[in-house]
Amino acid sequence: MPREYRTIQEVAGPLMLVRNVTDVAYDEIGEIELASGEVRRCKVLEIDGGNALVQLFENSAGINLSDSKVRFLGHTMELGVSEDMLGRIFSGMGRPIDGGAEILPDERRDINGLPMNPAARVYPSEFIQTGISAIDGLNTLVRGQKLPIFSASGLPHAQLAAQIARQAKVVGTDEPFAVVFAAMGITFEESDYFIQSFRKTGAIDRTVMFVNLANDPAVERIATPRMALTCAEYLAFAKNMHVLVIMTDITNYADALREISAARKEVPGRRGYPGYMYTDLATMYERAGRQKGCTGSITMIPILTMPEDDKTHPIPDLTGYITEGQIILGRDLFRRGVTPPIDVMPSLSRLKDKGIGKGKTREDHAATMNQLFACYSRGKEAKELMTILGESALTEMDLIYARFADAFEKTYISQGNDTDRSITETLDLGWKLLTMFPRSELKRISDMMLDEYYDKYKEAK
Repeated sequence: MPREYRTIQEVAGPLMLVRNVTDVAYDEIGEIELASGEVRRCKVLEIDGGNALVQLFENSAGINLSDSKVRFLGHTMELGVSEDMLGRIFSGMGRPIDGGAEILPDERRDINGLPMNPAARVYPSEFIQTGISAIDGLNTLVRGQKLPIFSASGLPHAQLAAQIARQAKVVGTDEPFAVVFAAMGITFEESDYFIQSFRKTGAIDRTVMFVNLANDPAVERIATPRMALTCAEYLAFAKNMHVLVIMTDITNYADALREISAARKEVPGRRGYPGYMYTDLATMYERAGRQKGCTGSITMIPILTMPEDDKTHPIPDLTGYITEGQIILGRDLFRRGVTPPIDVMPSLSRLKDKGIGKGKTREDHAATMNQLFACYSRGKEAKELMTILGESALTEMDLIYARFADAFEKTYISQGNDTDRSITETLDLGWKLLTMFPRSELKRISDMMLDEYYDKYKEAK
């Protein structure tokens, strides 16, 4: 039974103190009923004896301390889950905002979830095709992986997120694939872009969207990714679907965490963020993965904008510790018109070796990937030398490497926001670029593989 109290002592910003409460628990949900009959929601942040400090989901304007009452509901925040959520758009708090009917849930789940038992985890090893060569060919995404995208202000991470959501698939299987998309602190314009993009291509039918706008409360921003992950866990482990969770923007989430921490007068850590931010991010990221006995899986792509393009900022820094690599967008590539502007040299997928090769992508994948990295790296060095010393100072081979670097960026990395390349097309394109070099330069590919592929693409050229 809900317990009601008329003992509101104080309201300070988004926080409210309720005295003389009994049997109220941390994280419990409550309702504040105003004298007018309006109901607002709140969550217990702290219990000190008989005093409960609660956080309001809406603003505190109009709350009269003597005439308002608080009702504690006896449970934490929950989400009603069902397969009918596919194709629907929800607010950050899990309410439908697409004009459709309310969801009739199969069950209700605590949005904080349960930690996955490490002993029950299955090692990620199956390739997911995003249709983007810079990811599929060089920094491969694997089922059950956490692979963040590090972006910066003004870079097209929203377009990249939408492209991955539209194109991602598990190759060579008919098993159902779903996308759960969580947007935190985005503008209405960005929200509309995602929705229209998914509707236009039909991707909305296999997508569940949770949208928290920039003018929504900060505490709702904290709940949004947990709502999305609760939905993903249901689809993956109860309905055996492969689920890709895309979360944008983690920086807005962390800023909301800092705002709430400051309101509670907690001792700040690095750059004002709370000291427990690592733990908080880990409780989200570690909900991705594969479980023994389940054919479904959760693969996660968190997207964050690095403040001041700084990789050492606490948000990208802590995210890098918890996740298995990162895809980095480069401002220099963006200025030169490369779309998507993925900087492949500092980017990394720590599990890429587990998801490529014979029976997964193709037997030549690993060798061509290493050769492309090596040639691009030397090509960039040659271009730097050309800038300093002039073209005449370079050897003929250095000039070939410099031309390769330009062609690699123009045709391999840059593919636009609407091109969906299969892994075969990506690998073929890599070989076509490598034929710019004499065979003797390709030292990272075995003679047997060169016999099979190099001459074929050289002749086709």
